[in-house]
Amino acid sequence: MSRAFEEIDHQTTPMGEISLRRRLEPTLKVDVYEVKLDDEFLMSSLFTASEEAVAQLGLEELSGEHLDVVVGGLGLGYTAKVVLDDVRVTRLQVIEALPQVIGWHRDHLVPLGADLSADERCSFVQGDFFAMVADGIEQGDEGPKQFDAILVDIDHTPSHLLSSSHANFYRPTGLARVREQLVPGGVFALWSDDPPDVEFMKLLDEVFDGVAAHVVHFPNFYTGGESACTVYVATT
Repeated sequence: MSRAFEEIDHQTTPMGEISLRRRLEPTLKVDVYEVKLDDEFLMSSLFTASEEAVAQLGLEELSGEHLDVVVGGLGLGYTAKVVLDDVRVTRLQVIEALPQVIGWHRDHLVPLGADLSADERCSFVQGDFFAMVADGIEQGDEGPKQFDAILVDIDHTPSHLLSSSHANFYRPTGLARVREQLVPGGVFALWSDDPPDVEFMKLLDEVFDGVAAHVVHFPNFYTGGESACTVYVATT
């Protein structure tokens, strides 16, 4: 049986103190992996429905084959795993700001690390996703390359940010840069921990041709009820 609690890694980053920990959930009798940034919980392997929904809801809007996908934010890898479960995906780039998080996967310290690292379609890119979008995630012969889908799960909400440097991404100019890097018929999907934001929906509607806010409900073991998040899906 696993130990009741283990801190697997703890490192100082430009964003704060990040830690990966594993604990035994005594009622469910399962290992739970958690990531904290300073005193704030970022993610838990006990609650993965929202991360998975970003990929599920985004990819189901696509009708093509040989999909080229970008995921902003690696975390525990649940968004990336759902992307790779889609047989149409031929390439996935996961952009993660913290090399420590990429290292957890490459060193197989997290449950999905071995699978993601072994999949030849998947590559981890260490970098600032928001800066890369502004500059062009990947350059082609005639400028920024276009992708079938850009899926993002980094900030808590469009207004509750991990860093103030991300703010421009959620403004019309930043969203326009996302659209420019999507093929015709491409999809932008974004996770938020809040209910749908009417003002942010208006911003998306200014830039994209189709916009929807999906409220995703999932069971909360601790409360005995349900929790919810929002996945915004915008199409060109």
